[in-house]
Amino acid sequence: MKYNPNEIETKWQQYWAENQTFAAKNNSEKPKHYVLDMFPYPSGAGLHVGHPLGYIASDVYSRFKRHQGFNVLHPMGYDSFGLPAEQYAIQTGQRPEDTTRVNIDGGVDKEGKQIAGYRKQLDKIGFSFDWSREVRTSNPDYYKHTQWIFIQLFNSWYNKNADKAEDIATLIALCKKKEMQR
Repeated sequence: MKYNPNEIETKWQQYWAENQTFAAKNNSEKPKHYVLDMFPYPSGAGLHVGHPLGYIASDVYSRFKRHQGFNVLHPMGYDSFGLPAEQYAIQTGQRPEDTTRVNIDGGVDKEGKQIAGYRKQLDKIGFSFDWSREVRTSNPDYYKHTQWIFIQLFNSWYNKNADKAEDIATLIALCKKKEMQR
């Protein structure tokens, strides 16, 4: 029997996608296990060898834990918001929203170059990610929460006496009170 990797890989990757083989179940009786990788920055036109190299060990470990009977959550996402995405967009004369989408999903960029897309490249490698839990930090539904958290932090201070964070207005009032006492 001749080994035909293209045929075998295509068959199994299609099966995994159709059957959501690697999706974690919300109400499983199995013990839970969480494996998280560093998300790639889709600020370039494709993966480089350093991306999948880092995912191999966590993929092997995720598969091992599944074989041990765990309900494994092994999500993937893209750290697609911020300076790397903006710099790539500036270099190519495109909007960060457009370059990020094409770099993740694949397609044709502004210059007419065909971009394979990170997602398709990761799928071809055959990693056992739970794509139903994909995160894109450039998605407004994601970053609205991080922006809200940063606003809360920005408008707070840690009061050692009360041993808790408080609204910044209480610190301003405290400083004004001390100023008046001088």
